[in-house]
Amino acid sequence: MSTDGLTFDIRLKDEPTPAAERERILANPGWGTHFTDHMITIRYKEGKGWHDARLEPYGPIPMDPASQVFHYSQELFEGLKAYRQADGTVTTFRPHANAARMNRSAKRMAMPDIPEQLFVDALDLLVRTDEAWVPTREGHSLYLRPNMFATTRALGVNRPADEYLFVVIASPSGDYYAKGIKPVSVWLSRDFTRAAPGGTGEAKTGGNYAASFAGQAQAVANGCDQVVWLDALEHRWVEEVGSMNLVFVYGSGPDARLLTPALTGTLLPGITRDSMLTLAPDLGIPVEEGKISIDDWQTGCESGEITEVFGCGTAAVISPVGHVKGDDREWSIGDGDPGPTSMRLRNELIGIQYGTRPDPYSWVHHIK
Repeated sequence: MSTDGLTFDIRLKDEPTPAAERERILANPGWGTHFTDHMITIRYKEGKGWHDARLEPYGPIPMDPASQVFHYSQELFEGLKAYRQADGTVTTFRPHANAARMNRSAKRMAMPDIPEQLFVDALDLLVRTDEAWVPTREGHSLYLRPNMFATTRALGVNRPADEYLFVVIASPSGDYYAKGIKPVSVWLSRDFTRAAPGGTGEAKTGGNYAASFAGQAQAVANGCDQVVWLDALEHRWVEEVGSMNLVFVYGSGPDARLLTPALTGTLLPGITRDSMLTLAPDLGIPVEEGKISIDDWQTGCESGEITEVFGCGTAAVISPVGHVKGDDREWSIGDGDPGPTSMRLRNELIGIQYGTRPDPYSWVHHIK
């Protein structure tokens, strides 16, 4: 296969997973614990560019212990899904948007761009090759994880690496809400900060997620499911929840409107967030990007002005928030159950992804 000036070297696995074993896995795949038979690898070297593109059997990658990714965390990743449509065909959702975001992350991390079409073609090749791994059950999908990391063998910290590896792996995933949609409880973190102005908050880099583990552990220790990240300067302004963007619903029915924290450089520009902001107005739901403090959030819920709150991201699409807790306050949102506006948006977006509703935005990418 040739794309963007590169020809992929196709190296198929000698003994792919037996069909019976694959079907056993697909019956209950969980999340991120099983992987398909193949992966994509493409190398980069300064002065040479992207080269040595391969589709090869999934397996360990030999790495020098002095590779810069291990010492200075020059790494980034993306996440999206492949869906089985009702007619049996397979699609992905907005892969060009993921490619563009990866390149924005790469710029912040002083890493090379990867051509958008090469990114998409690499995903298409892997999904076509391992198409049998795309689940057919409603709510299930094939999660795709493109990532890039520094492989330069050097301990010098005075400049970015000059060699990188781009890898795509795939993992069948089950329904995020296999037992029904359950609103989460969240902890207001004042001791830990996810990102600061001028930092790497808007880049999808692994270091941001590693830095979140302590805050998440604190949330769990306080009986909550997720952590809410506040701004780094005042610990007052709401930014994100866990690894998702937050959306607030004001009012209800025909009077409902949405507010989500504006992208300031500290928040990840979520593809699902962007999709919601595009979709909602077409459903008659006005949207606003702005600021909301924890005081505004609490008083809005207590007065009934804020009726629903949800996180949005690739994995869950929408995750309703039912209860908020902090070291000096605690309150519930509505009656604690998923709200009608949240569920309407979720159902519309999932319908587009699985092909059961029209796609006026050309978000669905058909793999040929």
